[in-house]
Parts: sequence; C-alpha cells; structure tokens
Amino acid sequence: MLRTTIARIVDFSTRQHWPVIGCALIIAVLASLYSARHFAIDTNIADLLSTDLPWRKNEIAWEQAFPQRSEMSLVVVEAPTPENVQRAAEALAARLAEHPDVIHSVLQPGGGEFFNRNGFLYLPTDQLAGTMAQLTRAQPLLGALASDPTLRGLMDVITFGSMGVQSGQAKLDDLARPFNMASDVLDRVLAGQDATFSWRVLVKGQPADSGDLRRFIEVHPVLDFSQLEPGDAATDAIRQAAADLNLASDLGARVRLTGPVPLADDEFATLKQSAPIDIVVTTIAVVVILFLAMRSLRLILACFITLVVGLAVTAALGLLMVGALNLISVAFAVLFIGLGVDFAIQFSVRYRAERHEVDDLFTALRHTGTNVGAQLTLAATAVAAGFFSFLPTDYRGLSELGIIAGTGMIVAFVMSITLLPALIGLFNPPGEPRELGFKFLAPVDHFMERHRIAIVVITLAIAALGLPLLYFLRFDFNVLNMRSPNVESVATYLDLKRDANTGINNIYVVAPSLAEADKRAASLAKLPEVERAMTLSNLVPDDQEEKLGIIRKAAAALDRRLNPPKQRPAPSDAENIRALTSTADTLKQMANEEQGPGPAAARRLSGLLSQLAKADTATRARAQAVFVQPLEVALGGLREGLKAQPVTLDTLPATLRRDWVAEDGRALVDVAPKGDSNDNEVLRRFATAVLSVEPTATGSPVSLQESGRTVVRAFIEAGIWSLVSIMILLWIVLKRFGDVLLTLVPLLLAGAVTLEMCVLIGLPLNFANIIALPLLLGVGVAFKIYYVMAWRAGQTSLLQSSLTRAVFFSAMTTATAFGSLWMSNHPGMSSMGKLLVLSLCSTVAAAVLFQPALMGPPRDKKSRKAKVGA
Repeated sequence: MLRTTIARIVDFSTRQHWPVIGCALIIAVLASLYSARHFAIDTNIADLLSTDLPWRKNEIAWEQAFPQRSEMSLVVVEAPTPENVQRAAEALAARLAEHPDVIHSVLQPGGGEFFNRNGFLYLPTDQLAGTMAQLTRAQPLLGALASDPTLRGLMDVITFGSMGVQSGQAKLDDLARPFNMASDVLDRVLAGQDATFSWRVLVKGQPADSGDLRRFIEVHPVLDFSQLEPGDAATDAIRQAAADLNLASDLGARVRLTGPVPLADDEFATLKQSAPIDIVVTTIAVVVILFLAMRSLRLILACFITLVVGLAVTAALGLLMVGALNLISVAFAVLFIGLGVDFAIQFSVRYRAERHEVDDLFTALRHTGTNVGAQLTLAATAVAAGFFSFLPTDYRGLSELGIIAGTGMIVAFVMSITLLPALIGLFNPPGEPRELGFKFLAPVDHFMERHRIAIVVITLAIAALGLPLLYFLRFDFNVLNMRSPNVESVATYLDLKRDANTGINNIYVVAPSLAEADKRAASLAKLPEVERAMTLSNLVPDDQEEKLGIIRKAAAALDRRLNPPKQRPAPSDAENIRALTSTADTLKQMANEEQGPGPAAARRLSGLLSQLAKADTATRARAQAVFVQPLEVALGGLREGLKAQPVTLDTLPATLRRDWVAEDGRALVDVAPKGDSNDNEVLRRFATAVLSVEPTATGSPVSLQESGRTVVRAFIEAGIWSLVSIMILLWIVLKRFGDVLLTLVPLLLAGAVTLEMCVLIGLPLNFANIIALPLLLGVGVAFKIYYVMAWRAGQTSLLQSSLTRAVFFSAMTTATAFGSLWMSNHPGMSSMGKLLVLSLCSTVAAAVLFQPALMGPPRDKKSRKAKVGA
C-alpha cells in the first residue's frame, strides 16, 4: 500500500507539475515572509536548559530578586596608575549617567562618592593608624604640594628631602626609590613617549597590583528585546562616551565590556558573522556535489529548488513552534541542507537508473516512486524519530533543535515525492545513456563476498579493543569554551576570572531577610572550602569609633596643610627653569662622588632635571602634567577621605543597598571559594560544600556542575529514546528481528568507534557537540535502511550499485554541511561540526563497508541478482 500510494503521489505531481510547483512556491513565499517578520534568537546560554529544573528555578529566583546583577553590562576600566584609573572611571560614570534613555542606572562598586569619603574606614585599624601617622609626618611636604601643585612646587619638595638628608634626619639611600621613579618618568617625557606617575604607589612603597589599576562600572541598560542585540544601544553609548572623553589618549585608559548583556550580544554577533558564510559555503558545495551526482543541470536545479523551498518552510514552522531560536537550534539550517538533500539525491539517482532502463519520463518517475518510496519513507521517519527523541529531555536547546530538525526531515521527504518529481516533469531532463553505479568497485565487492566473515570479526574486534578508551572520554562543562575567546566580552571575562578578587566564581544564596542572611553567611564561612561569605552587613565597617578618632586626629593636624588659605601664584616658565636648575645642582652636590643606590639615583635625577630645564616649554608642560594631575587626584582623595562619617546600614547608598537587599526584603549572601578558583576540581568541591548547607544556592560554580549533569542525562535519555523508537519502527516495517539487528549493529558500531576516535584525537564532548551522538542514530539508520531493504529485495554487488552512488554523494553533501559548521569561528558550532563529521565518517564506513559483509548473500536464494547499477 505504501509503495502504491507514493507511486500515485509521484505520478500525480509529475503530470500536474504546474499546480504542484505553484502551490509550493506560494507556500515558500508565505513561509519566508513569516520568518522575516518573526525571526528571533535567544543568545542566553542559561536558557538552553529547562526552567523546570530545581537548580534553574533557584537561578531564576535569584535573577528575579536581583535583576540588576543578571541584566548588567560590566564596564572594566584599566589604566597605568591608580589615579588615572580613578579619573577615567569617575569621568565615564558621570557621562553615562547622562543617558537615561538607554541606561537605567550606573554604579561604581567600591568607588564613587561614598567610598571616596569613607574608604579609610574599611582599612584594618593598625593599617589605618600607620597610614595616618605617615601622612602626619609628611605635613611639610603635603603642605608644599597643596599650596604649589606645579613643577616648581615639586622641586621644592625634592629640595626639602635633600635638606632632611643634609641634616641627618634621613639617609640618601631612603630616597633612592622616589628618585628613580621620578627619573623613569622623566626619561620617557624627554624621549617624547607616553609617561605616567603615581603618588599613591610612591606612598604605598610597592608596585600597584591589578586591583589598584582596575575599576568597575556596573551599567544597567535599557534592553530592547525587539532587537537581536537588546543591549546594543547601551553598548554604543558606553563606547561613544569613552571616545568622547579621550580616555585612551589622555589617561592611557582601556575600557572593555563584559557581563551578561555584552556576552549575550557578542554571542549573537559571532553567530551572525559566521552563519551566512556557513550557509553560502554549504549551498555552493552542495550544488557542486549535486552536479557530480546528477551530471544534469536540470536535475540539479530541481533538487536545489526543492531544497530551498523545504528550508523556507522548515524555518517558518520552527519559529512558529519555538518562538525564538537558540544557540543550538540555530544550526537547523545547515543540518537541513546537509540531511534534507539526502532524500532528493536518493530519488534523483534512482530516477536516473530507472530512466536508463525505460526511456520515458513519466514511467521512470512512477517506477522511481514505487521502488524508492518505501525506503525514503522509512529513512525519513527514522531520521525524524532520531531528532524527536530530543524532545523529552531537559536540555531545551537540544529539544528545540529536535522538533525543528525532525519536522524539517518530514518536510524534506514530502518535498522529495511532490515538488521534486513535479520539477523533473517540468524540466524533462534527457535520458540516461549509461548505467549508473561505481563499476570500479567490483573487485571490492568480490573481496567482501569471499572474506565477509573475516571482515566482520576483525572490525568488531578492533572496535572492542578500543572500548577501554571510553573511560577517558571527557566532557567539557565550561560553557565559556563554547564561546569565541576573540570577542571582547569573553576575553575580558576570562581575564577577570583569573583574578579571584573579582568574584566571577562566587556562589550566591538568597535569604528571606538580612538577619537570616547574616546567620547563613556565618554558617557558610565555617566551611573549609569557603574563603569568605559576605552580606550587606559586611559593608558597615568594624571598630568605627576608634577608626574615626584616628582619622579626625589626622584631619586636625593636616587641615591647614591640605587646605592652605592661599596658594602661590602659578610660576612662569622661567621660574620653572630656575627651580629645575637649582634642584639639579642641589642633588649633584649632595651625591658628590659617593657610591651606593642613593647617590646614584640622585645623580641620575640631577642630570634629567638639567635636561628638562634645557628642553622646550612644551616638554616642561608635559612633565608638569604627568606629575601634577595625579597629585591633584591624590590630594583630593586624601581631603575627601579625612571627612569620613559613621557608616550604618541606613547611610549606605541606595544603589548599593539594592545590590544586596531586594525590594521585598530578601537579602543576598555572596560566598567566595578558597583556593585556585580557576581549577574546576576546586570549584566542584566548593559548589558541593555550599549546596550541602544551602540547597538553593546558585552562581557559576553551581550552574557548571548542575548543567553538566543535566546535559549528560539528556544525552543518555535522547540516545535511549532514539534507539527504542528506531527499533520499534524497524520492527514494524521489517518484521524480522534479525533484520532489525542487521540495521542496528553497524549503527552501534559506528557510535562506539566515533567515541573512541574522540578520545584518540583529544576532542571532548560539550553542550553543543553532544547532539551528534543521538543524531548519529537517526542519520545513520537511514543509510543502513537503504542497504537492508535493497538486500531484502535480493540485490547483490551493492558497492557497484546506484544505491552506493546515491549514498556516497548524499554523505558528501552531509559532510559538507557539517564541515561548514566545523569551519565556523564560533567554537561551539565548530566543535559540533567536527563531531558530526567524525560520526558521519564512521556511520558511512559502517554502512558501505561493514554492513554488506554482515548481511551476506540475500536470504531468497532464488531471487535474481539485481543488475549492477539497477
């Protein structure tokens, strides 16, 4: 009945080709219009997994309570000195606050007015006391700099230092470091190079660390979800503001973006960049392969039109079913081109073989429908079943790809028995003068017939010997490895991840109240895997009364020095020259002919000051700017820091409170790991320990661990569903358990060999490429079905037949599609393509070289041998 039905459909489509083609084109146009108007893509990797999972519910609850943390662009400002990075961050934050149309709010963690004023309170008491004592002793120097923040004033300070050495209050070696720091800067200024100087580094007595040279700005953008890159407007505003402020040229500052919003936008941008190229390259390659298979421009055009119409219909149905594509399901287009064309090739090659036997278009097409219809139906159903097996899993990205691609296989099959024969009937390609097939493979056919037992045994033995390799099969749980490390947001995120102080690998716990959060933080802090656990309460400094007393005492002593009632008039260039010359002479005399680091540093600085005095006015102006601009920042910060006031929960800035306490009173606990936070094993133990105490905890370490388990479980479930559905389908159609095994054994062999090769070439499984394995069952079974049904029909010499020709060129088109994914600049897509190509090579080899040997001669001894090429 199936053969007769498909033969009638093919015959009707051929004879009524204009109505069929017209209907197909109308449907394609409508589908294309729908896709253009409703196209959307969700680039959030977290959305690849079901929201019904318990750990995803915890993650979503955290995001809903603190949306500013999940819908955020993190601006990373870096500069050569602490002063420059402060100036750059504050200027940029102020400018961004002027764009309420695209930015909801701007926050500087650890910066801004509040921390500038109260920063001293967050120092340990003994460190604060030492700092204030040091500043108090430096009163004369601070007073000189505050009253005359010019090149002349700097020379006065150096002179004061020299006087201290001459009076025996200090040693010249003690000044070696500040003298050398100044000399390093002057070397660059005199050479016309960019130069920076830090007074904070000078006072600190050691080089600045990464935290000193980096500031963060949390930008909460207005997201436009009607756009494919919702945060693009805010990103453009940030980049334009940085350019307008000349942060790079004036302060040597670098501004980079990362965080949830830029990561998602950059992810789509990467896909957008590679997807058109992938599709174009695949399409061109498919056309070339079709030419090699068909040797007829008319048949190629018919197949190509069929493919394009099927793709348009599949895209529209996919968007209708899932609403928005994701980072996995977006691959459906390449998969459709690579897999959907298989049915067109099988039909067309069989048509050419029939046309060689009967030189009549309509008769050849009807015979094609009769002879190949059942095979195509079973193959299409099996491939679709393989894809639909993804649906019950919690891996949403996989399940959505499954429903789109599975539907696509049905569309491709329908098009191959309706539109394709209609187009062939319209184009009426010429007859086939020669037999099809690969006659040169006749010796291989004969060899396999004579040595089939040895081929089967050796192949199974090799595969069995490789099974221990599966113990070393690795799954890469890090979703960042699926992103391109070349895009700014990912590269910046990876940089921050290397610094444990950035909190990238922290875990978060949401408590019903701040009091409860404090209790949970105290409990979590006792875990050996936890470095610290913070809440909003930790932002209220300890020992404030003692600290404020120390600060106020220093403020009283320094007030008149830092805020002189009158500043000296700005010096003329001539006065600067005299000051430079005088200081150079003083240093030279002080160093005399003595040896040691101090005298050497004094002589070096003396010589550079003399050179600066003889240089042009512009050079001296540059030198003054390099020293004085950070001085003003440092003095301004000191003045502000000496105004510290008592800090309570109520006096904390509202924007800061919102980061820790939600509007409904729920409070956040921020838990940091102990040890190397870039070590996956450290993070695994950290996540396990925290979850044992707080099962609702969330954050990157928890997500990585739980998502890995979810994906592996989804893979196993999809594989089982795929295998079971295909077995049932084969049993219904083939009605022999032995024939079902003849179809499945080569398939399972191909799967085992694929995984073994993954270990040998060092290819780990990940969230993207794992779809190749259950997909292998659906795709691979199609090739096996073609051979089993041909064998059941009594056909022999299969390698020489037109069937192998069709399978070979079909596999080439599929490999081309998967290969284009492999070439993608998106790592996730590339790894998917790589494993798909690997699995395809295994399954084709199993179908073409192993399956005929496994099947042996046809069961019906009286059946006539099919002609080679039939």
